Amino acid sequence: MSKPDVTRIKAFLLQLQDDICHALEQADGEGCFVEDAWTRDGGGGGRTRVLRQGAVIEQGGVNFSHVYGDAMPASATAHRPELAGRTFEAMGVSLVIHPHNPYVPTSHANVRFFIAEKEGEDPIWWFGGGFDLTPFYPFAEDVQHWHTVSHALCQPFGQKIYPEFKAWCDRYFFLKHRNETRGVGGLFFDDLNRWPFEECFAFMQAVGNGYLDAYLPIIARRKALPYGERERAFQLYRRGRYVEFNLVYDRGTLFGLQTGGRTESILMSMPPLARWEYDWQPEPGSPESSLYRDYLTPRDWL
Repeated sequence: MSKPDVTRIKAFLLQLQDDICHALEQADGEGCFVEDAWTRDGGGGGRTRVLRQGAVIEQGGVNFSHVYGDAMPASATAHRPELAGRTFEAMGVSLVIHPHNPYVPTSHANVRFFIAEKEGEDPIWWFGGGFDLTPFYPFAEDVQHWHTVSHALCQPFGQKIYPEFKAWCDRYFFLKHRNETRGVGGLFFDDLNRWPFEECFAFMQAVGNGYLDAYLPIIARRKALPYGERERAFQLYRRGRYVEFNLVYDRGTLFGLQTGGRTESILMSMPPLARWEYDWQPEPGSPESSLYRDYLTPRDWL
């Protein structure tokens, strides 16, 4: 198995953060990302970039992190006992965008690389990542576009990759206690080292670059749609599901906190405003009920 080129991976991730921030600023039209560089006591650091109160984006963050250390956190070794006793290095770009307009979906993406090494033994490494869409008032053409981009970027790597990683996304972003998906899915993959390094790296790059192709046309179509207090209240209620998933299930959040990462950067994914309401149910036949009826169960969007 070919040895990973960590320097090239880091260079790609730094450029990806730059490219995504620039493109989202252009799509927003007013807001700018503010950078907050940080260092980790145990080794490494990162660049947190946050855009607040833009014309389109209420709050969005695009993070780069590169951390390393002598011991793996419990969240990693519990599933991979062979990592115990190895030094580790992890790097990635992670982003979450929370728009003002309830007709513009929330989006999430991340791509990451991990390597664990021990003297005298081969390194253990893999890539992970993906992107997923969380609409409040969905449009079928937007969801189909999102999945069409996902399918297209997977095609050069084999016919079975999209259905495998699409299904993985549906399983991962599922709130068991609510018995519903977080949104309409996309792609999710982890532990990717089934191919030689160059091919695995190329797939991670395709996913990272594909996010903008998937999301920007949706912003353009929906950002000017009028909305009122009803739509805003429902958006904030559904954002509560986002918080529940990130705090209860998200492995990246757990890994970041257990490795002593920067808390503000790890929790950057949280929406600026959210609400909960006891035993709320959508009115039958309402636009809100359509989300539950037609979009929060995995299905074939192509």
